[in-house]
Amino acid sequence: MRNSELLLSSRQELNRYTVMIQDYLELGKPRVVLVMLVCAAVGMALAVPGLPDPIIMLLGLSGIGLSAMGAAAFNHLLDQRLDKLMLRTSRRPLADGRIQAWQAALFASLLSACGLSLLWWSVNPLTAQLTAAALLGYAVIYTAFLKHATPQNITIGGLAGAAPPLLGWTAMSGQIAPDALLLVLIIFAWTPPHFWALALHKRDEYARAGVPMLPVTHGVDFTRLQIWLYGWLTVAATLLPFATGMSGLVYLFGAVLLNIRFMYWNWKVWRGQDPAAPLSAFWFSIRYILYLFAWLLIDHYLKGVL
Repeated sequence: MRNSELLLSSRQELNRYTVMIQDYLELGKPRVVLVMLVCAAVGMALAVPGLPDPIIMLLGLSGIGLSAMGAAAFNHLLDQRLDKLMLRTSRRPLADGRIQAWQAALFASLLSACGLSLLWWSVNPLTAQLTAAALLGYAVIYTAFLKHATPQNITIGGLAGAAPPLLGWTAMSGQIAPDALLLVLIIFAWTPPHFWALALHKRDEYARAGVPMLPVTHGVDFTRLQIWLYGWLTVAATLLPFATGMSGLVYLFGAVLLNIRFMYWNWKVWRGQDPAAPLSAFWFSIRYILYLFAWLLIDHYLKGVL
């Protein structure tokens, strides 16, 4: 009987620690960070003619990933009041009370400090400085100020989220290049239609929480039009790598196919006849940016073959 009680107690303790680890991981938004790291890795690959140095790549992605998770944890910390008011975020660890504010602040600070230190000492100071600027842009300027101040919050604050390919590029090359800024431009143009599609779907929740997202302040029809127009801006930005000679026909082929599907969903949102279109457009846009960067990578390595 005693052994059975000990075994049950051990299992309960293990389950408690497992849940706690999962909660801390959720603070770091691992799925969002994974998308960022893919874009950063492509930036690393495109920065050099051959294969990137695997050690620098590992260290760079680790530092960028830790810093991004730290910024995400700060986002949870600063948004905990709003998170409690929205169904989509009400079960987050801070909003639900499973993690205390001081614990989240310590976790966010440790992740950010470790990530930036790793980049500074093991990669290069420029990448550390740019990563710190992106961290402050997202965690402070966007979350603490822009999100509550203007319906153009995601347009302005999107610059911080567009930084990963530039960070990957500088990690390998140690310098900022026009091609790296072009990658930033693609993500910067893509962010508004991507996020506003979700904002349309969650408009009522944002309204109850008092967050001035575009569908709340300017209405659904205006937001649909902006998604359609910014979609075309994204298409134009994605064609620039071919126009500037950064990428070739292989990338152009993939980009055109993706843009047709991307604009199909934006058109569905713009028409406003399918209530499920905004959420479908949001989920496709995530795959869209990942596939687009994959085509950049494929084109880069096929240049010497074709």
